Formats: sequence, structure tokens, C-alpha cells
Amino acid sequence: MSYPMSEDDDVSEFERLESTLPEALKRSSSSLIDLLQNNENISLPTARNPRESMKDKLYQKLSAGRESSPVPLPKPKFNEDIHKPAMNSQQSSTGVLWVTERANEYGFGQTDEEDKKWANLGQGAPEHGDTIPGSFKRPTSIPIPDKSKEYAPTAGIKPLREAVAHYYNETYRLTKQSKYTWKNVCIVPGGRAGLTRIASIIKDCYLSFFLPDYTAYAEMLSLFKNFSPIPVPLNEQDNYNFHLNLIKNELKRGVSALLTSNPRNPTGRCLTKHQLHQLHKMCREKCLLIMDEFYSHYYYDDGCTGSSISSAEFIEDVNKDPVLILNGLTKAFRLPGWRTCWILGPEDYINALSSAGSYLDGGSNSPFQYAAIEMLEPLKVRNEMKALQIHFKMKRDYVLARLKKMGFNINETNTPNSTFYLWLNLSHLPHKLSNCLGFFHECLHEKVIVVPGFFFLINPQNLSHLEDVIWYNYVRISYGPELHYLELGMDGIERILNRFNCLPYDP
Repeated sequence: MSYPMSEDDDVSEFERLESTLPEALKRSSSSLIDLLQNNENISLPTARNPRESMKDKLYQKLSAGRESSPVPLPKPKFNEDIHKPAMNSQQSSTGVLWVTERANEYGFGQTDEEDKKWANLGQGAPEHGDTIPGSFKRPTSIPIPDKSKEYAPTAGIKPLREAVAHYYNETYRLTKQSKYTWKNVCIVPGGRAGLTRIASIIKDCYLSFFLPDYTAYAEMLSLFKNFSPIPVPLNEQDNYNFHLNLIKNELKRGVSALLTSNPRNPTGRCLTKHQLHQLHKMCREKCLLIMDEFYSHYYYDDGCTGSSISSAEFIEDVNKDPVLILNGLTKAFRLPGWRTCWILGPEDYINALSSAGSYLDGGSNSPFQYAAIEMLEPLKVRNEMKALQIHFKMKRDYVLARLKKMGFNINETNTPNSTFYLWLNLSHLPHKLSNCLGFFHECLHEKVIVVPGFFFLINPQNLSHLEDVIWYNYVRISYGPELHYLELGMDGIERILNRFNCLPYDP
């Protein structure tokens, strides 16, 4: 259902969209509207009348030929007229949750039939069906052994912990004397729960992390006051790579814990094995490394052979090297709904993580843990990852080819070599499209969901002044969904560019 929008409605809609943002990000659309009002030299995609009012000009710049809008319009998340004793109503959503909430207000998530018309390129999840040639079939049912009806240990059931340790030893540590055992593994109910447990056991230290990175780090880093989080912005001109000299500088200023995703979310790049080796040498005995490796199997630089990259390969002693590795069934096994993940690390850390689970989350689902054991047979994993890599590289190449044809700057340095994300630069686009909120706004009208880049500014407790590095000119696009939805998404973006007269060809 749609209806023609008036000039006031279109501007108001954009302002209401902005009103739902966390406080630190609200200046995005405000500054965009100011820019559009004050910049008289911007050419419009439609003819301009010298007599038209400023409101007319602003309306044209915001709508750019769009004649109708889906309903309902966005509304602020919280109703300020209702009293909410003791509730923190300023708690912000993660980027993915925020974009999903906004898409819900435009009709997404209402019915299965309606959702088939949407391209959800915002959700950080891979396609989960039996759609990948050579992949084992996703389970349609799981056994529930009698023992699984009891509470599982907060560190996970021993057979799964053994299976995880065996997989890492066989895959990354065959030539190493020091091996993982079940005592080096903690099973957790999802990656966020794992991060929360880790945050709860860290004390009296500076913890560095690099920007941009996974949006949920912000909540994890701001909830606990037992350490000081230090954001380290990366250089746009360097394609947001982080180099070892950055680590050296952080260690010099007293940082004793470091958190990063590798491969990286949202840029889709990862450290080379040489860089990982050097990183571990620098940090050994000096700094706790928290390595988020959920995308380690989405790795395309080794010919899609099923190989993967992990810090586990460069640890000398599994009980002495201060390294915690997070991974799970969520991404690599395409089972995000199972919430079955793990942390590997020295026994002392694992014992502390187990204790933290007793008061934070209570542990992971027991029947799913038993069902996961057979999936971790090393040869089975290798074959599964080979099928996954071939399929997702094909999808990556499809999206890149479409975007390059539309005029986006796609080159070797910004091509993702891992994950299923693309960090897309909008700065060459005209009018509101160069701003991630403006681009997101137009995508909603085409039933396409992306994540605005400013959500990857992780600044817990607002300890640093980072306004100059907010990524207004970027969005994250996921090529995790099935190819059909990627086609819908690329078609929708092409229609947007066509309306703004910025395609390099006639569609």
C-alpha cells in the first residue's frame, strides 16, 4: 500500500527517521538537511524553477523523483508520554536491530509473503537453507537424549568441548607440541554472550579496539566499568587496514587487552598469516588478545579449498599465551538460531568464563550441544567450508560486478577477501545519496535494507571525540542472503541511482 507524499510529509519522514537514532548519531540527517538548504549550487535530477521556494528545493533534493511512500511512516522508538520507572530509555539499538526496526515500520517483517519482496542486505547472517552445492543438509530435527533435559554445565558439555578442541588441534596445531584439551574450551549461548562473559572477567586495564568494527562491541564495552575501552580509528585512505605499528603504539601506552574481529566486520578484510604471526609475537606475555573469528571460514585468498585462518595456528602454549578465540556454529555452519558458540583459551581464563556464565546467562542449550558434536569432524568441516567458500565467492563477485557497473569504485584494495560483507563508499554519489542515512532512507522505499556506516563508530561511554571519523559516506552490504535476494537488492539500488540520474548507463 502506498500514497502520494506532500512536500512537508517527505521532509518530515526523513526527520522522524533521524529522531530514532542514538543521540551521538542524530546530527547526521540534521547536518544533511542543513547542507541541502544552504548549498544552492547542487543540481537536481528534476527541472528547477527559479521561483520555487526553499521548501520546494529541499523536497526535491530529499525525494529526487520518488512519488510515493510505503506506510506506516517511521516513529520514535519510545513513547515519552508513558512513565517508565528505572528504565534506561536512552539505551540504543545495535545497527542491525535499528535498521530492522525501521524496515518493520515500512512493512518488512509483517508477513512471509511481503518479506519475499524485500532484500535484507543488512542482517549479518548467511543463507541457512539447503541451497549450497556440496554442503551437508541442515538438520530438520535433533535427538533429545534424556541427559540433555538437565542443566548443562555453564562451560558446556564435555563431549562438545572435546570435539572443538580436537577440531582446532587437527586443523591448526598438528605440528605444535602444545594441544588444546576440553579444559581449554567454553561453550557459550551465542557470540554476544561470549563477549559479555569475557568483558566480565577483565579487570583494571586499558582495552583497545579498532574502528570500524562489529557494532555489538559498543554495548559490551559500555556495560562493564571494570576496564577502560580505548577506540583506535583506522585510516580511510588505507582501506581501514590496521598495521602492526598501531599495535606497538597501543602496547607502549599501557594497553593490556586488545579486541578485534579477524576477518573484519564490516570491511571484509583479514590479516595475513604473517601479520597474525607477528601480532602474537608482539603481544605474548604483554597483552590479552581477544580474537573474534566468526568469519574465519569465509576466506577466499587460498583458492576456496576449505582452508581457514585462525590465531590458533600461532599460539605457542595454549595455557600460557593470553589469547581468547571466539567462533561457533552461527556463521560457518549457517546455524545462527542454534546460539551454540565457543571460546578457546588458557584453562585459567576458561574457568573464570565458566564461573561468569553461572550468573550472566546460565549456559547454552543442552540438546543443541549434543547435536553439534558430529558436525565438528575435521574432514567434514573442510568439505563443508570448501562448498561454502565457492558459493559465497560467487555471490561476492556477482554483487561487486553489479555495483561496479553502476559506477561504484570497486578495486583490488577494497574487494573483500573474507566474510560476506562489503564496505561500500558512497562519497561519489549526488545529493542525499552520499550520506549513509540518506542512502538508507531511499533503500527503504525500494524494499532494500543496508546498515548505515555510522553505526560502526564504537565509542562506549563517549570517552573520545570521534566526530570526524563517523562514516557518513559508507554503508555495509551483506551478501549473505540467497542469490535471488541479492538480485532484488542490486535492482533496487540501480533504480535509486537511476532516479537521481547518476547511472553511467541507461538501464
